[in-house]
Amino acid sequence: MNHWDQFLGPYKQAVDELKIKLKGMRGLYELERSHSPIEFVTGRVKPIASILDKANQKGISLDKIGSEMQDIAGIRLMCQFVEDIHAVVNLLRARNDFRIVEERDYISHKKPSGYRSYHVVIEYPVQTVHEEKLILAEIQIRTLAMNFWATIEHSLNYKYRGQFPGEIRTRLMRAAEAAFRLDEEMSLIREEIQEAQRFFSNKKEQEEKRRESKGQ
Repeated sequence: MNHWDQFLGPYKQAVDELKIKLKGMRGLYELERSHSPIEFVTGRVKPIASILDKANQKGISLDKIGSEMQDIAGIRLMCQFVEDIHAVVNLLRARNDFRIVEERDYISHKKPSGYRSYHVVIEYPVQTVHEEKLILAEIQIRTLAMNFWATIEHSLNYKYRGQFPGEIRTRLMRAAEAAFRLDEEMSLIREEIQEAQRFFSNKKEQEEKRRESKGQ
């Protein structure tokens, strides 16, 4: 266990740092009172059992998981609109605190299962006690609808070990298309939605100021 603690330590540090940095990007948009393409940020380090299971499936030896397994450290960026995904990707490309090593566009080229998301694999420098360590991390960027579908599919995949019954597979593919059509419809009224959100945010801020003034 001590070996795993030492091995996964830099990955946990990377996830914590990246979450803070990417949440900070959202905060900057809020300060400017402009629409943030980032709705919220989550992150995790892959559990040891999942690492071993994937290494076995992919034929990755334990001494090479650091260089061949790209998603031990995982960050997920949620967006309101499909257009926001491309904006986030451009923001990531412009950063100089990590290096992008691979991009996989599963939105323009969805997986056979119906899965849609945009994956960016980065090489991120972690400052440990003794040295700088470069690790791989995967950033997944998707809409809320895409994330809902992917979360359900992941749970079912765990239950059936990838061997979905025919009816379940068919319904999942239909649900994936329905989720994407929802994203398309929301994009068509994006300006109206954003205007309503700004109105609500301003009204909430004014009410808070009134309460503060009464409290004084």
